[in-house]
Amino acid sequence: MDDTPAPFTEADYAARMSRAARDAAETRLSGLLITPGPDLTWLCGYRPTATTERLTLLVLSPGSEPRLLVPSLERPDAEAAPGADAVRISDWRDGQDPYAAATGLLLPNGRYGVADTTWALHLLGLQEALPLTTYRPLTVVLPLLRAVKDDHEVARLASAAAAADAVYEEILSVRFTGRRESEVATDLARLLRERGHSQVVSVVASGRNSAHPHHRTGERTLKKGDMVILDFGGLKDGYASHLTRTVHVGEPTDEERTVHDLVRTAQQAAFAAVAPGATCQEVDGRARGPIEDAGYGEYATEPSGHGIGVTAHEPPYLTAREETFLVPGMCFSIGSGVYLPGRFGVRIADVVTCTADGGRRLNATDRGMAIVA
Repeated sequence: MDDTPAPFTEADYAARMSRAARDAAETRLSGLLITPGPDLTWLCGYRPTATTERLTLLVLSPGSEPRLLVPSLERPDAEAAPGADAVRISDWRDGQDPYAAATGLLLPNGRYGVADTTWALHLLGLQEALPLTTYRPLTVVLPLLRAVKDDHEVARLASAAAAADAVYEEILSVRFTGRRESEVATDLARLLRERGHSQVVSVVASGRNSAHPHHRTGERTLKKGDMVILDFGGLKDGYASHLTRTVHVGEPTDEERTVHDLVRTAQQAAFAAVAPGATCQEVDGRARGPIEDAGYGEYATEPSGHGIGVTAHEPPYLTAREETFLVPGMCFSIGSGVYLPGRFGVRIADVVTCTADGGRRLNATDRGMAIVA
Protein backbone atom coordinates (compact mmCIF):
# COMPACT_ATOMS: atom_id res chain seq x y z
CA MET A 1 0.00 0.00 0.00
CA ASP A 2 1.38 3.41 -1.00
CA ASP A 3 1.31 5.74 2.01
CA THR A 4 3.08 8.63 0.25
CA PRO A 5 1.43 11.79 1.57
CA ALA A 6 -0.04 14.45 -0.67
CA PRO A 7 2.52 17.23 -1.22
CA PHE A 8 2.12 20.57 0.50
CA THR A 9 0.87 23.21 -1.92
CA GLU A 10 1.83 26.78 -2.71
CA ALA A 11 -1.26 27.82 -0.74
CA ASP A 12 -0.03 25.87 2.30
CA TYR A 13 3.31 27.66 2.26
CA ALA A 14 1.72 31.06 1.58
CA ALA A 15 -0.56 30.58 4.59
CA ARG A 16 2.36 29.64 6.83
CA MET A 17 4.39 32.67 5.79
CA SER A 18 1.42 34.99 6.17
CA ARG A 19 0.71 33.67 9.67
CA ALA A 20 4.38 33.98 10.63
CA ALA A 21 4.49 37.62 9.49
CA ARG A 22 1.27 38.32 11.38
CA ASP A 23 2.65 36.68 14.53
CA ALA A 24 5.79 38.81 14.17
CA ALA A 25 3.71 42.00 14.07
CA GLU A 26 1.78 40.94 17.18
CA THR A 27 5.11 40.48 18.96
CA ARG A 28 6.19 43.98 17.85
CA LEU A 29 8.83 42.67 15.51
CA SER A 30 9.67 44.29 12.19
CA GLY A 31 9.83 40.83 10.70
CA LEU A 32 11.47 37.43 10.68
CA LEU A 33 14.80 36.44 9.13
CA ILE A 34 14.97 32.76 8.22
CA THR A 35 18.13 31.00 7.08
CA PRO A 36 18.56 27.34 5.95
CA GLY A 37 17.17 24.87 8.44
CA PRO A 38 13.81 23.44 9.50
CA ASP A 39 12.08 26.82 9.68
CA LEU A 40 12.99 27.67 6.08
CA THR A 41 11.80 24.27 4.82
CA TRP A 42 8.56 24.50 6.80
CA LEU A 43 7.77 28.06 5.74
CA CYS A 44 8.48 27.97 2.01
CA GLY A 45 9.50 24.41 1.13
CA TYR A 46 13.06 25.34 0.22
CA ARG A 47 15.90 23.12 1.43
CA PRO A 48 19.26 24.08 -0.12
CA THR A 49 21.13 21.07 -1.47
CA ALA A 50 24.14 22.05 0.66
CA THR A 51 24.57 24.41 3.58
CA THR A 52 27.46 26.73 2.74
CA GLU A 53 28.85 30.08 3.84
CA ARG A 54 26.80 31.75 1.10
CA LEU A 55 23.94 33.79 2.55
CA THR A 56 20.40 32.50 1.98
CA LEU A 57 17.74 34.60 3.68
CA LEU A 58 13.93 34.52 3.78
CA VAL A 59 12.51 37.85 4.98
CA LEU A 60 8.95 37.93 6.29
CA SER A 61 7.65 41.40 7.14
CA PRO A 62 4.11 42.43 8.06
CA GLY A 63 2.33 44.00 5.10
CA SER A 64 5.00 42.97 2.59
CA GLU A 65 5.33 40.02 0.26
CA PRO A 66 7.80 37.32 1.37
CA ARG A 67 11.28 37.85 -0.06
CA LEU A 68 13.93 35.16 -0.53
CA LEU A 69 17.54 36.19 -1.16
CA VAL A 70 19.75 33.39 -2.51
CA PRO A 71 23.18 33.00 -4.12
CA SER A 72 22.82 33.25 -7.90
CA LEU A 73 24.34 29.78 -8.28
CA GLU A 74 21.49 28.33 -6.22
CA ARG A 75 18.61 30.32 -7.69
CA PRO A 76 17.42 27.46 -9.95
CA ASP A 77 17.06 25.21 -6.89
CA ALA A 78 15.16 27.90 -5.00
CA GLU A 79 12.82 28.47 -7.94
CA ALA A 80 12.06 24.75 -8.00
CA ALA A 81 10.96 24.67 -4.34
CA PRO A 82 7.26 23.83 -3.85
CA GLY A 83 6.55 27.20 -2.22
CA ALA A 84 8.63 29.28 -4.63
CA ASP A 85 5.64 30.90 -6.33
CA ALA A 86 4.57 32.32 -2.96
CA VAL A 87 7.82 34.32 -2.54
CA ARG A 88 9.68 36.93 -4.52
CA ILE A 89 13.18 35.62 -5.22
CA SER A 90 16.27 37.76 -5.74
CA ASP A 91 19.93 36.79 -5.86
CA TRP A 92 23.45 37.98 -5.27
CA ARG A 93 26.55 36.94 -7.21
CA ASP A 94 29.91 35.74 -5.96
CA GLY A 95 32.14 38.77 -5.54
CA GLN A 96 29.24 40.93 -4.36
CA ASP A 97 28.56 41.78 -0.72
CA PRO A 98 25.54 39.63 0.25
CA TYR A 99 24.80 41.78 3.28
CA ALA A 100 24.61 44.89 1.12
CA ALA A 101 22.11 42.97 -1.01
CA ALA A 102 20.11 42.17 2.11
CA THR A 103 19.91 45.77 3.33
CA GLY A 104 17.25 46.61 0.77
CA LEU A 105 14.97 43.99 2.32
CA LEU A 106 15.29 45.20 5.92
CA LEU A 107 14.42 48.32 7.87
CA PRO A 108 17.58 50.19 8.92
CA ASN A 109 16.43 50.26 12.55
CA GLY A 110 14.27 47.13 12.51
CA ARG A 111 13.81 44.59 15.28
CA TYR A 112 13.88 41.07 13.88
CA GLY A 113 13.33 37.53 15.04
CA VAL A 114 16.10 35.31 13.68
CA ALA A 115 16.01 31.55 13.05
CA ASP A 116 18.03 29.66 15.64
CA THR A 117 20.05 27.99 12.87
CA THR A 118 21.45 31.33 11.62
CA TRP A 119 25.24 31.31 11.47
CA ALA A 120 27.02 33.93 13.59
CA LEU A 121 28.90 34.86 10.39
CA HIS A 122 25.66 36.03 8.77
CA LEU A 123 24.19 37.73 11.83
CA LEU A 124 27.41 39.69 12.36
CA GLY A 125 27.42 40.63 8.68
CA LEU A 126 23.88 41.98 8.91
CA GLN A 127 24.70 43.90 12.08
CA GLU A 128 27.69 45.51 10.40
CA ALA A 129 25.66 46.48 7.34
CA LEU A 130 22.74 47.80 9.44
CA PRO A 131 24.15 48.74 12.86
CA LEU A 132 20.82 50.05 14.22
CA THR A 133 18.99 46.75 13.72
CA THR A 134 18.43 44.38 16.65
CA TYR A 135 17.85 40.63 16.66
CA ARG A 136 16.21 38.05 18.93
CA PRO A 137 16.22 34.24 18.65
CA LEU A 138 13.06 32.90 17.06
CA THR A 139 12.49 30.34 19.82
CA VAL A 140 12.48 33.22 22.32
CA VAL A 141 10.13 35.59 20.54
CA LEU A 142 7.93 33.05 18.69
CA PRO A 143 8.58 29.67 20.32
CA LEU A 144 5.27 28.20 19.12
CA LEU A 145 5.61 29.20 15.46
CA ARG A 146 5.49 25.57 14.27
CA ALA A 147 3.76 24.08 17.32
CA VAL A 148 0.18 23.81 16.02
CA LYS A 149 -0.04 21.34 13.14
CA ASP A 150 -2.72 21.21 10.48
CA ASP A 151 -4.44 17.97 9.48
CA HIS A 152 -1.90 17.22 6.74
CA GLU A 153 0.99 17.57 9.19
CA VAL A 154 -0.71 15.36 11.76
CA ALA A 155 -1.26 12.77 9.03
CA ARG A 156 2.47 12.73 8.28
CA LEU A 157 3.30 12.38 11.96
CA ALA A 158 0.80 9.52 12.22
CA SER A 159 2.40 7.78 9.23
CA ALA A 160 5.85 8.13 10.81
CA ALA A 161 4.49 6.79 14.10
CA ALA A 162 2.91 3.78 12.39
CA ALA A 163 6.25 3.01 10.75
CA ALA A 164 8.00 3.16 14.14
CA ASP A 165 5.33 0.86 15.60
CA ALA A 166 5.99 -1.69 12.84
CA VAL A 167 9.73 -1.50 13.54
CA TYR A 168 9.16 -2.21 17.22
CA GLU A 169 6.94 -5.20 16.50
CA GLU A 170 9.61 -6.64 14.23
CA ILE A 171 12.56 -6.00 16.55
CA LEU A 172 10.88 -8.12 19.22
CA SER A 173 11.59 -11.21 17.12
CA VAL A 174 15.29 -10.40 16.84
CA ARG A 175 17.72 -12.21 19.14
CA PHE A 176 19.08 -9.99 21.92
CA THR A 177 21.15 -12.39 24.05
CA GLY A 178 24.84 -12.44 23.13
CA ARG A 179 24.62 -9.45 20.79
CA ARG A 180 26.02 -5.97 21.35
CA GLU A 181 23.89 -2.89 21.87
CA SER A 182 25.28 -1.49 18.64
CA GLU A 183 24.11 -4.52 16.68
CA VAL A 184 20.51 -4.19 17.88
CA ALA A 185 20.66 -0.45 17.20
CA THR A 186 21.82 -1.21 13.65
CA ASP A 187 18.80 -3.49 13.21
CA LEU A 188 16.50 -0.70 14.37
CA ALA A 189 18.09 1.80 11.99
CA ARG A 190 17.80 -0.60 9.05
CA LEU A 191 14.15 -1.33 9.77
CA LEU A 192 13.34 2.37 10.05
CA ARG A 193 14.87 3.02 6.64
CA GLU A 194 13.00 0.08 5.15
CA ARG A 195 9.80 1.74 6.33
CA GLY A 196 10.48 5.05 4.67
CA HIS A 197 12.63 6.98 7.13
CA SER A 198 15.22 9.24 5.49
CA GLN A 199 16.98 10.00 8.79
CA VAL A 200 17.21 7.64 11.74
CA VAL A 201 18.27 7.64 15.38
CA SER A 202 18.39 4.41 17.38
CA VAL A 203 19.53 4.09 21.00
CA VAL A 204 19.84 0.78 22.83
CA ALA A 205 20.62 0.92 26.57
CA SER A 206 20.96 -2.42 28.37
CA GLY A 207 21.52 -3.56 31.95
CA ARG A 208 23.18 -0.85 34.02
CA ASN A 209 23.32 1.35 30.94
CA SER A 210 19.53 1.58 30.97
CA ALA A 211 19.81 3.57 34.23
CA HIS A 212 21.51 6.40 32.30
CA PRO A 213 18.80 8.61 30.72
CA HIS A 214 21.12 9.83 27.95
CA HIS A 215 23.11 6.67 27.30
CA ARG A 216 24.87 6.45 23.96
CA THR A 217 24.64 3.04 22.34
CA GLY A 218 27.84 1.11 23.04
CA GLU A 219 29.45 -2.29 22.68
CA ARG A 220 28.07 -3.91 25.82
CA THR A 221 26.91 -7.48 25.20
CA LEU A 222 23.31 -8.16 26.18
CA LYS A 223 22.58 -11.09 28.49
CA LYS A 224 19.68 -12.72 30.26
CA GLY A 225 18.36 -10.63 33.09
CA ASP A 226 18.92 -7.31 31.27
CA MET A 227 16.40 -4.53 31.13
CA VAL A 228 16.75 -2.88 27.69
CA ILE A 229 15.48 0.56 26.70
CA LEU A 230 14.83 0.98 22.97
CA ASP A 231 14.60 4.67 22.04
CA PHE A 232 14.36 5.29 18.31
CA GLY A 233 12.84 7.29 15.47
CA GLY A 234 13.81 9.75 12.77
CA LEU A 235 12.27 11.58 9.84
CA LYS A 236 9.75 10.16 7.38
CA ASP A 237 8.36 12.40 4.64
CA GLY A 238 9.85 15.34 6.51
CA TYR A 239 8.16 14.63 9.87
CA ALA A 240 9.55 12.96 12.96
CA SER A 241 8.81 9.72 14.74
CA HIS A 242 9.86 8.92 18.30
CA LEU A 243 9.07 5.72 20.17
CA THR A 244 10.48 4.43 23.45
CA ARG A 245 9.79 0.99 24.88
CA THR A 246 11.51 -1.07 27.57
CA VAL A 247 11.91 -4.82 27.07
CA HIS A 248 13.49 -7.54 29.18
CA VAL A 249 15.85 -10.33 28.17
CA GLY A 250 14.30 -13.41 29.78
CA GLU A 251 12.01 -13.29 32.79
CA PRO A 252 12.16 -10.12 34.92
CA THR A 253 12.25 -9.94 38.70
CA ASP A 254 9.24 -8.82 40.70
CA GLU A 255 10.86 -5.44 41.30
CA GLU A 256 11.54 -4.95 37.60
CA ARG A 257 7.91 -5.70 36.81
CA THR A 258 6.77 -3.33 39.54
CA VAL A 259 8.88 -0.45 38.23
CA HIS A 260 7.81 -1.08 34.65
CA ASP A 261 4.13 -1.14 35.66
CA LEU A 262 4.66 2.09 37.61
CA VAL A 263 6.19 3.85 34.61
CA ARG A 264 3.39 2.61 32.39
CA THR A 265 0.81 3.95 34.86
CA ALA A 266 2.59 7.31 35.02
CA GLN A 267 2.77 7.62 31.26
CA GLN A 268 -0.94 6.84 31.01
CA ALA A 269 -1.69 9.50 33.64
CA ALA A 270 0.22 12.08 31.60
CA PHE A 271 -1.64 11.09 28.44
CA ALA A 272 -4.98 11.34 30.24
CA ALA A 273 -4.13 14.92 31.24
CA VAL A 274 -3.77 16.07 27.62
CA ALA A 275 -6.65 18.41 26.75
CA PRO A 276 -7.15 21.91 25.35
CA GLY A 277 -6.44 24.40 28.12
CA ALA A 278 -4.22 22.10 30.15
CA THR A 279 -0.70 23.40 30.69
CA CYS A 280 2.51 21.59 29.89
CA GLN A 281 3.48 21.68 33.56
CA GLU A 282 0.18 20.03 34.51
CA VAL A 283 0.87 17.14 32.14
CA ASP A 284 4.38 16.80 33.55
CA GLY A 285 2.99 16.83 37.07
CA ARG A 286 0.51 14.08 36.28
CA ALA A 287 3.37 11.94 34.99
CA ARG A 288 5.39 12.48 38.15
CA GLY A 289 2.54 11.97 40.63
CA PRO A 290 2.35 8.15 40.64
CA ILE A 291 6.14 7.84 40.63
CA GLU A 292 6.53 10.18 43.59
CA ASP A 293 3.70 8.46 45.47
CA ALA A 294 5.51 5.14 45.05
CA GLY A 295 8.73 6.58 46.49
CA TYR A 296 10.70 6.76 43.22
CA GLY A 297 10.45 10.51 42.66
CA GLU A 298 14.19 11.17 42.95
CA TYR A 299 14.79 8.66 40.14
CA ALA A 300 12.43 10.35 37.64
CA THR A 301 15.02 12.78 36.29
CA GLU A 302 13.79 13.52 32.77
CA PRO A 303 11.07 15.93 31.56
CA SER A 304 7.87 14.28 30.44
CA GLY A 305 8.12 15.22 26.79
CA HIS A 306 8.71 17.71 24.01
CA GLY A 307 7.08 18.98 20.87
CA ILE A 308 7.62 17.04 17.66
CA GLY A 309 7.16 17.97 14.02
CA VAL A 310 9.70 18.67 11.30
CA THR A 311 12.28 18.19 14.05
CA ALA A 312 12.31 15.58 16.81
CA HIS A 313 12.67 18.18 19.58
CA GLU A 314 10.85 21.51 19.47
CA PRO A 315 8.49 23.60 21.62
CA PRO A 316 6.39 23.10 23.61
CA TYR A 317 8.30 21.22 26.32
CA LEU A 318 6.48 19.21 28.97
CA THR A 319 8.42 20.37 32.01
CA ALA A 320 7.60 21.46 35.55
CA ARG A 321 8.12 25.14 34.67
CA GLU A 322 6.48 25.32 31.24
CA GLU A 323 3.18 27.21 31.50
CA THR A 324 2.19 26.98 27.82
CA PHE A 325 -1.44 25.99 27.30
CA LEU A 326 -2.16 23.04 25.04
CA VAL A 327 -4.34 23.68 22.00
CA PRO A 328 -5.68 21.31 19.35
CA GLY A 329 -3.05 20.50 16.76
CA MET A 330 -0.08 20.50 19.12
CA CYS A 331 1.95 17.29 18.82
CA PHE A 332 4.53 16.02 21.26
CA SER A 333 6.37 13.00 22.55
CA ILE A 334 5.02 12.16 25.98
CA GLY A 335 6.75 9.72 28.30
CA SER A 336 7.72 8.68 31.79
CA GLY A 337 10.83 7.05 33.17
CA VAL A 338 12.52 5.77 36.31
CA TYR A 339 16.30 5.32 36.43
CA LEU A 340 17.89 3.40 39.32
CA PRO A 341 21.63 4.22 39.29
CA GLY A 342 23.90 1.22 38.75
CA ARG A 343 20.92 -1.11 38.34
CA PHE A 344 18.36 -0.54 35.59
CA GLY A 345 16.00 1.98 34.06
CA VAL A 346 12.59 1.98 32.41
CA ARG A 347 11.13 4.50 29.96
CA ILE A 348 7.95 4.47 27.86
CA ALA A 349 7.12 7.24 25.37
CA ASP A 350 4.67 7.80 22.51
CA VAL A 351 3.84 10.61 20.11
CA VAL A 352 0.54 12.24 21.03
CA THR A 353 -1.54 15.02 19.50
CA CYS A 354 -3.94 17.28 21.34
CA THR A 355 -7.45 17.30 19.87
CA ALA A 356 -10.64 19.15 20.80
CA ASP A 357 -11.65 16.05 22.77
CA GLY A 358 -8.35 15.34 24.54
CA GLY A 359 -5.25 13.39 23.62
CA ARG A 360 -4.86 11.03 20.69
CA ARG A 361 -1.97 8.57 20.61
CA LEU A 362 -0.26 8.31 17.25
CA ASN A 363 1.68 5.24 18.44
CA ALA A 364 -0.53 2.21 18.94
CA THR A 365 1.92 -0.56 19.81
CA ASP A 366 1.66 -2.28 23.19
CA ARG A 367 3.26 -0.51 26.15
CA GLY A 368 3.53 -3.59 28.35
CA MET A 369 6.87 -5.22 29.10
CA ALA A 370 7.86 -7.49 26.22
CA ILE A 371 10.08 -10.49 26.92
CA VAL A 372 12.81 -11.00 24.32
CA ALA A 373 15.21 -13.86 23.78
